[in-house]
Formats: sequence, C-alpha cells, structure tokens
Amino acid sequence: MKVQVGQSIPSFAVQTLQGDPLAVPDAPSKFTHLQFRRFAGCPICNLHLHTFFKSSDQIRAAGIREVIFFHSSASEMEKYQKGIAFAAVADPPKVFYAKFGVGRSILASLHPRALWAAIKGMLLGKMGLKMENGPVGLPADILIDQKGTVVAVKYGTHAYDQWEVPELLRIAKDVS
Repeated sequence: MKVQVGQSIPSFAVQTLQGDPLAVPDAPSKFTHLQFRRFAGCPICNLHLHTFFKSSDQIRAAGIREVIFFHSSASEMEKYQKGIAFAAVADPPKVFYAKFGVGRSILASLHPRALWAAIKGMLLGKMGLKMENGPVGLPADILIDQKGTVVAVKYGTHAYDQWEVPELLRIAKDVS
C-alpha cells in the first residue's frame, strides 16, 4: 500500500552497503529522504543519482539524510555504489519496496524521458548488464520528518520520474 502525506512511519533499522546500521528516520537529520531505485547497474538510476552526488553539500545543508534502496544484492551494488556519498541499502527481496508500496510497470523504461536518461547514463558508463530482480521497477521518493511523519511523497509513473535536487530542496524548505 502506498504511503500518504501525514502518515506516521514507525521507525525501523537498515544496514547500509557501507556496513553501518541506520535508524529511519535519522533523528539527527531534519528529514530522511527515502529513494527507491531499480537494479544496481541501472543507467537511468545511476544518472539520476549522479546529480544528487554533485549536490550532496546542498542536500546535507538542508538537513536531509539520503537513504537509497536498490532491489539488488550488496555484491551487485558494490560494483556501482561502493563509493556512494549517501546511505545505500540492498533490498533484493524487495521487503521495503513492498512496505512502502513501490510499484512496477513493464513499460517503465519505454517513456521518452526514461529512454533518453538511459542513453545518457550508458554514454557516461553508468550501467551494468545484470538487471538483478528485473528492469520493471518504478522509482519512488518519500520525505519523512524527524518524528516519522511523511511530509511529501512521489511515486514515479516511469523509470525517470522522480524528484530532482532543486525540487527536493524546495519541498524541504516549504515544509520546514
């Protein structure tokens, strides 16, 4: 079931790819931004995350803790997200995808914006051939405050339908 703005999310813990336990929401941060991406080598996802990495200082300055989920194994994620600037979580059985109502579509990658992002991601070398757990996942963005209340949510309708950095920063500012 999809989460809604105003819904309270009970705290939970994850283990990051970096091997660290992480409580969600992350109490020291003003907000926790849950990003649900597709498989670890997804050129669309990795192109998108590249923009977040370039803006990591702005994101942190806004009090946002990034937690990025992939429906790939940790060993597959090591190939693409090892030096990631944010907390990354391997969720191959898609436990958290189900918990947060993240969808899928066989047409996810066929939208023109998704196709263009895939081409750009491939040209930048941000892709892998192994589509662990399939290429049909849709992205989702969920912003949670320190108390665990969902303050904003976006469920993508295609593979490149997610918040961009300026939009995330504007949302965080607006709900502060």
